[in-house]
Amino acid sequence: MSTYSALTAAVTTQAEEHGQAVAEATGVFSWTWLLIAIPLLGAAILLLGGRRTNSVGHLIGTAASSLSFVVGVVLFFAMLGEGATERAFTVPLWEWFNAGGYEVQVSLLLDQLSMAFVLLITGVGSLIHVYSIGYMEHDENRRRFFGYLNLFVAAMLLLVLAADYLILFIGWEGVGLASYLLIGFWQHKPSAAVAAKKAFIVNRVGDMGMILAISSMLAVFGSSAFDVVFASADGASTGWLTAIGLFLLLGACGKSAQFPLQSWLLDAMEGPTPVSALIHAATMVTAGVYLIVRSAAIYDLAPDARTAVVIVGTITLLMGAIIGCAKDDIKKALAGSTMSQIGYMMLAAGLGPAGYAFAIFHLITHGFFKANMFLGAGSVMHGMNDEVDMRKYGGLRVAMPVTFATFAMGYLAIIGIPPFAGYFSKDRIIEAALAENWVIGACAILGAGITAFYMTRVMLMTFFGSRRWKQSQPPHESPPVMTIPLIVLAVLSVVGGAGLLYVSAGIVEWLAPVTGEEHHDLPIPLAAIIAITLATVLAGIAIAWGMYGRKPIREDVPAGNPLTVAARRDLYGDAFNEAVLMRPGQYLTRSLVYVENRGVDGAVVGTATAIGGLSSRLRRWQTGFVRSYALTMLAGAGFVVVAMLLVRLP
Repeated sequence: MSTYSALTAAVTTQAEEHGQAVAEATGVFSWTWLLIAIPLLGAAILLLGGRRTNSVGHLIGTAASSLSFVVGVVLFFAMLGEGATERAFTVPLWEWFNAGGYEVQVSLLLDQLSMAFVLLITGVGSLIHVYSIGYMEHDENRRRFFGYLNLFVAAMLLLVLAADYLILFIGWEGVGLASYLLIGFWQHKPSAAVAAKKAFIVNRVGDMGMILAISSMLAVFGSSAFDVVFASADGASTGWLTAIGLFLLLGACGKSAQFPLQSWLLDAMEGPTPVSALIHAATMVTAGVYLIVRSAAIYDLAPDARTAVVIVGTITLLMGAIIGCAKDDIKKALAGSTMSQIGYMMLAAGLGPAGYAFAIFHLITHGFFKANMFLGAGSVMHGMNDEVDMRKYGGLRVAMPVTFATFAMGYLAIIGIPPFAGYFSKDRIIEAALAENWVIGACAILGAGITAFYMTRVMLMTFFGSRRWKQSQPPHESPPVMTIPLIVLAVLSVVGGAGLLYVSAGIVEWLAPVTGEEHHDLPIPLAAIIAITLATVLAGIAIAWGMYGRKPIREDVPAGNPLTVAARRDLYGDAFNEAVLMRPGQYLTRSLVYVENRGVDGAVVGTATAIGGLSSRLRRWQTGFVRSYALTMLAGAGFVVVAMLLVRLP
């Protein structure tokens, strides 16, 4: 049986087990490939068209992303017309290779999970494209910037639509490449060039996990196709499943900036702000969460690997929150927040069927309010001549009322104030965590309190208090091309949570055929959990108000306590990587070079030198004079005669 035939059989098996029928796409669903092809074509035009497309590059890039969103909406409504268990479709495109018993089909999988990502990537991505028209207006390389954005959108869509881990890996590497190009877009700045290299290298560590996971799948299951792997997982040993789960987690940690591969995200803020909104808030950094949830069939059979996911998520949500408390750079404060919020998603994904849907729920709402706040930060920078230090802001709510109002909606959403979006999604994760383990649940509640503290700090330092700016021209509001996307995202930050949870069947039931669904028993009444969480949030707000609202903002950097110093230094993540990984790696490399030079090369060169020296000495016997050769022959003959006489003597 070929791998493709096995894939078809596996589809039937999985459909019987989960009640989700996966059929080959027909009709409008057969055009799913257009989702990827349109932005990819836009990237090709902008990156290969040269200066001839400079004047319309931003329009082509925005149109490509928007048209992909339109296709996604059409597919979404077509999917709604299907039965709840008949909303999964495969779109076979072509055979990639068939060698050595391995067959890989390039095919796409459109189901409820991938559809949620399609709408998020193309919808929020299109808004960010529109915003970028104004933000990058005066950049001479704007056309190239939009080409990179289109390339990223195409790669991200391939990642979430792939029906095979090998195809997913192509998209995985594509978003890594696009991230590198966009973080280092202003490569004339040494800090941006270094940040791009750092992100690229750290992600390569995570990519080794992906390579090992896919290699293990090929060895154990004979295929890397989703359906074959998932349908065969029951027959694999727990050891292999745990190993694959841990390898996938390593890949997720790199792409989603989770402990211990989180250090690159803070430096990645050197890229243009729309990059931070698209890549480092709404899409690429959530790819690790998608990977874990998509691989649910593996993690459900590997409890140790799932526990590792919970541990990583819990550590990261606290680390990111603590780091966010000490950052004066507005974008880096939001980056720490992103790290923390993705930690919540990873924590939920590690809870299995009780948390998979909540992880995706929070991922989507986070895409709304965090993209809103990153773009809001870009609007503040636009009005403050690219200043990022919040100690030099203050009082901007009057000068930039639209930016303030929209940013405030994101702020209320992320700290979990009802009825804003984050309240519905993050609190569901807290409830599931408490049902699983009270220690994990307590950490999640503590993280909510710290989130309220550092986000209130950002609000107070930026929009309230005395005006601390020193520029000759007062700050100004951004143009409509930038504020309109902010308004749309602000509205989604307000109504997105309730809409996703309660409209129609809600996102939990929408995802259930893919992720499964498991109800949990809460250790204490739900009202008590809500009250405790809100009290913790309000305490965080009160502490921040006492420290930053009632006192003047200091423009110098105080010495601070050891925890503050550690937070300012990113909890020594870079120092740890340097001491544990980089320095030993340097010493190992130097040792290997020494062994290579003195050992391997020494032996080879020494042998060659010895032979060369011997040859040069033997060459002296080759004089070219006949009399010398005759004399040598006479001496030799004499030596032989004497030897024979001596042997015959008694």
